[in-house]
Amino acid sequence: MQNHQQSDRLSWGDTVFLHLEREGMPLNVASVCIFEGEVGFEECLQFIETKLPLLPRYLKRVVPAPFGLGLPSWEYDPEFELRRHVREVTLKHGTEVELKAIAAKLFGTVMDRQHPLWDLTLIRGLKGARSGLIIRLHHCLADGIAGVGIMNALLDASPDAPRLPAKKIKFHIPRPRDPLTTLTAGFVESYSDFVKRILSALTDLLSMTERAAANGNSVPSDEFVGLLPEITAFTERLRFNVIYTGPQKFVTAEIPLAEVKAIRHKTGTSINDVILALVTATIRRYCELHGDRVKGKLLRIMVPVNLRGDVSTTEMGNRISLVPVTIPLDIRRPRKLLAAVHQRTEFLKRVHAAELVSLAGGLIGMFPTSVQGMAGPIASQLPITPFNLVCTNVPGPQFPLYLLGHKMLQCYPYVPVGGEMAVNCAILSYNGTAYFGFSGDVHAAPDLRRLETLLMTSFSELRDSVGIRPPQKKKVRRKRLGSSVAASATPKTVTALVPATSNIALLEPKRVLEPSPVAMQENPLTQLIVA
Repeated sequence: MQNHQQSDRLSWGDTVFLHLEREGMPLNVASVCIFEGEVGFEECLQFIETKLPLLPRYLKRVVPAPFGLGLPSWEYDPEFELRRHVREVTLKHGTEVELKAIAAKLFGTVMDRQHPLWDLTLIRGLKGARSGLIIRLHHCLADGIAGVGIMNALLDASPDAPRLPAKKIKFHIPRPRDPLTTLTAGFVESYSDFVKRILSALTDLLSMTERAAANGNSVPSDEFVGLLPEITAFTERLRFNVIYTGPQKFVTAEIPLAEVKAIRHKTGTSINDVILALVTATIRRYCELHGDRVKGKLLRIMVPVNLRGDVSTTEMGNRISLVPVTIPLDIRRPRKLLAAVHQRTEFLKRVHAAELVSLAGGLIGMFPTSVQGMAGPIASQLPITPFNLVCTNVPGPQFPLYLLGHKMLQCYPYVPVGGEMAVNCAILSYNGTAYFGFSGDVHAAPDLRRLETLLMTSFSELRDSVGIRPPQKKKVRRKRLGSSVAASATPKTVTALVPATSNIALLEPKRVLEPSPVAMQENPLTQLIVA
């Protein structure tokens, strides 16, 4: 029998994600995982049940503070039922198109706040004897980094299937506290949190001042003056910066992480710089494909930054800051674009942009939660474009993970869309591959799938520009014919039949130099799906 702490309070950052959500515009982080083999539902259900003691917050729902005075709290759901959170869907045709359609529908659905804000959907019947698992977590429960920690808790590093308990695990759900106790505790904890935020803001400000003084003139004045117009410029709307109305689409791509690292080493940049350069080039191509002028335009990307430091990634909630990276959209030479991205990210590090944004966010979070609750849904529908898109890059485990002995083959991340950021991008590195997930409003980007091909074109161009050759495909040796067959064969050359290419081989991204009409067509075999 399991017993846990009675309740805990949401942070102001977690609460913001609750207030920004509105019907039709959920704020969830998610992933679509593909496993080899067929995973049984009842077995999966029992396995997840054994993992819940490691994640006690999965048993809790969000309870608003009485009269909206104070922060909401996590309290045990007295009606918790595991089958409400773990479901199964069997595909009719077993195609990736069906899988993506199910994922997109889930991503566009708001979860029931009367119960814990997470769910898992097991997808059965995927062609190639595979299974899918769609993991959804509300953003108030976890950011991308915490989501990876949760994935590590749910999955195993060993290919050996765990032995499941013979008896059903029972959870002791404490009785809810009486309203008066809840109200009193809410006042006390909210006041304490308010004081902590003021002290934290003052500490952060003092720390940044001391570091700036210790470093002296760490930012050259000419560099600051050169980048100042970009930093202070208003965000220009691109074709997909329109008010999100839904429904959503979700498309994916993948590139070898080893080649991303090779580009980083050759250019003296970072993995995140390479990713941002690829996304920028992809957006430029997408705009030009529709006849949009990019000369003189800037792309402003919201880049989430992890603030956990050495703290374990299993820590729940949100510990991120948001850094605005503004990049010229009209730089066509790949190496020049990558250098421009690196210059701007290094500049933002030197001026402590992440800390400044976090400080500003902490001050905004001091407004009463009732005011935030009223302002959130309104703010999400205002015609304001603070950024063109979100691009979150989360490092995942670089070793295989297993679900009941079934190896996870791919893992595609999802980041929510909303407001006037109707197209966003998430990247997750797992087991030697960088997986991209593009989410978008169907009205803002009806041809979202083109981003797949455009990303691969941008990657090939950047890789070639730094002199990195893609791995050579292994040659298929022709089988020798036996002597009896050779004796009876006619003088013309006889060749053995080469086995048909498997689905896995077809999923390998092809090198494309320029997008062609044929390459732009939807190909379900190359389009799988998910801080």
